[in-house]
Amino acid sequence: MSDHLVLLSVKNLTKVYNKEVLNIKSLSLEEGKIYGIMGPSGCGKSTLLRVINFLEKPTTGSISFNGRPVPLNGFLPLNYRRSMTLVSQKPVLFRTSVKENIAYGLKIRGKRGEEVDKKVSCLLEKIGLQEFADRHAASLSGGEAQRVAIARAVAFDPQILLLDEPTANLDPSNVEIIENLIVELNRSLGITIVLVTHNIFQARRITDYAIFMYDGTVVEAGETEKLFISPEDPRTQSFVEGRMV
Repeated sequence: MSDHLVLLSVKNLTKVYNKEVLNIKSLSLEEGKIYGIMGPSGCGKSTLLRVINFLEKPTTGSISFNGRPVPLNGFLPLNYRRSMTLVSQKPVLFRTSVKENIAYGLKIRGKRGEEVDKKVSCLLEKIGLQEFADRHAASLSGGEAQRVAIARAVAFDPQILLLDEPTANLDPSNVEIIENLIVELNRSLGITIVLVTHNIFQARRITDYAIFMYDGTVVEAGETEKLFISPEDPRTQSFVEGRMV
């Protein structure tokens, strides 16, 4: 890790359902980076996202955010929940217009009028859907809906954006659009992005730091290009060479 500000860190984090599905000894996310979480199906990638997004409580362990311990037992202050947001691979949009979907997070935070209009207009431009502002969300294609979901997620300026397989089942053209959007949001807004992906080529193209998971654990983590060129663990090597799915 570098000297960048550590936004979030976890230690000795476990999650148990009928069996243990997560066992993370240590993991940190730094400000302004794009992280790629890779690994075979069922290795715990999506569960990790839900735990660090406070959608599920860990069985044991600790989470720190902005240098402060997060109270995992009992009431979770709203500022923690509003500091990050999760977009799933199948976005759920409200049954209203595109612009109303994007404005939702702003309005529930008390924003109104010109402030909302300017932010929505800016985000519509970023996602390339300016002419879709008044279109009903139900009429969008899968790729368009994913772009709107991402815009809605970043509208209220979270510090961390969590993306769970955002390009799964999209055609190559839409994959490229979403990847470019992820990079643009990171560079222009300085937002930390955590991308869960099964696509090793995608991880190598757009992430700064790669995390390889296997059987609920972090096997290896490091700068993306270094991890792909010279992985230290044979399981990592097998995955980045496409021999593990």
